[in-house]
Amino acid sequence: MLAQIHEQFVGIGWAAIYVIVGAIVGTLLILVCSALLPRLINKLTPHLDEEKEIARGNQAVAEYFGRIVSAAIVGVSIVVAAAVLGGLIAALH
Repeated sequence: MLAQIHEQFVGIGWAAIYVIVGAIVGTLLILVCSALLPRLINKLTPHLDEEKEIARGNQAVAEYFGRIVSAAIVGVSIVVAAAVLGGLIAALH
């Protein structure tokens, strides 16, 4: 009985470690993506300076830029959430 309770606490401990490590790694990935994506978009559109166009008030460029960056961040977030959930499920079984 005591061994079974100890095993459950160990499983919960590993689950907590997976969640914390996954959250840290996920946060770092989101920050890296947020920093690198604008540079990547600037390199993919060499004849268009997004920052200048947004500063001039070009609404279409602002929406395009915002949608591309936010879609990439949401995509990375989904992957990180799936990895954390997989680790959590593995730790609890």
